[in-house]
Amino acid sequence: MSKQLKADLSIFCITIIWGSSFIVMKNISDDIPAYAYLAMRFLVASIILAFIFNKNLKGIKLNDIFRGSLIGLLLYVGMMLQVLGLKTTSASNSAFITGLCVVMVPIISVFLLNKRPPLNAVAGVILAALGLFFLTGFQGNWVIGDTLTLICALCFALQIIFIDKFASDMHIYHLAFIQVSTAAVFYLITWAGIAFGSSDPVNIVFDSKVILTILYTGAFGTALGYSVQTIAQKYTSPTRTALILTCEPVFGAIFALIVPDINGNTEKLTLKTFVGCFLILSGMIITELRFRNKNSQ
Repeated sequence: MSKQLKADLSIFCITIIWGSSFIVMKNISDDIPAYAYLAMRFLVASIILAFIFNKNLKGIKLNDIFRGSLIGLLLYVGMMLQVLGLKTTSASNSAFITGLCVVMVPIISVFLLNKRPPLNAVAGVILAALGLFFLTGFQGNWVIGDTLTLICALCFALQIIFIDKFASDMHIYHLAFIQVSTAAVFYLITWAGIAFGSSDPVNIVFDSKVILTILYTGAFGTALGYSVQTIAQKYTSPTRTALILTCEPVFGAIFALIVPDINGNTEKLTLKTFVGCFLILSGMIITELRFRNKNSQ
């Protein structure tokens, strides 16, 4: 098995974890504000990465801090805009527009990285974009929340591209740690700013459900997730990474069918959901089969 295929499979496995996090995050949305949850999630991840990569974090250069912080800032802005966008747009619109980063990545890569994706990757991207539309759809008129989410998608696309750009020039563990810890710092600053600027403090319910969700998403969704993505992108292309990440809403839909919400209800499988998942997975398969055939010649 080639390094690129191993990298692709690693990113694919991470999308399973990210997909599973949708329902557990939704189940605590009434107990803790999004900014506070993200601050603690990324803080937990930073502590874990500092402990795991302790011996590998020596010799961090100023230029490494700048590069990793840029990616961390994109991660912070992207997730924050996604949360703000959800105030005025629907969850389905948010999921679809965020997923459009799969289309943005190959286009931006041509200009920033001078990398032209192969035809099979382009075909996979088109199928994945169609799959996202069937899976999440787009409802209603365009509102400010949709604009914020579109900028969010651009941030996620740039995050993928800059990881690819910097991964070959700096220690990969440095890059993984700095981007996560930078995002944590910005979320903590945001939390502090809102807390001190509000005359009506928000009560947070720290029950076992909230704590376990923070630990799960912090350890697996963030520490493990972004570390694997950063390391794997050293051996695969930005376009392939973006394409594989479209599986996140697929697994989100699958887990929503299995795991009940706070009211004990699970979502039902619809024809649109099935077609959307099928198209996204087909796009991935087309890309991978072409790649494997090429290497078997």
